[in-house]
Amino acid sequence: MTIPADRKYTESHEWVRVEADGTVSVGITDFAQDALGDIVFVDLPKVGASLAAGKDCCVIESVKAAGDVYAPVAGEVVAVNDAVVDEPASINTGAFDAWLFKLKPANAADVDALLSAEAYQKNIG
Repeated sequence: MTIPADRKYTESHEWVRVEADGTVSVGITDFAQDALGDIVFVDLPKVGASLAAGKDCCVIESVKAAGDVYAPVAGEVVAVNDAVVDEPASINTGAFDAWLFKLKPANAADVDALLSAEAYQKNIG
């Protein structure tokens, strides 16, 4: 399983990529999509929503389970990826390409405090 080094990670299996404009894209890791199985439904947060770090903010359902996605940092939702709503299985075929939503972090330093790729790899064994 490849874990891209250009992102930060959470213990609850979200990935975070800092974009050029200072926003962060958020998705789930390959480990998470593999554990869920075939994804059939995605419910994303609303643009403009204010998210608290560590709180559930969207749901991903598969044929065998439903899982919450947690906000990796506090911030405001500035975009959602409607393509994953229309084609949820795209998360299975490319978890690190299929971002779910973008946040404007309340504090950019919070992103730095997330797990590195190496630390996340150790976390999942």
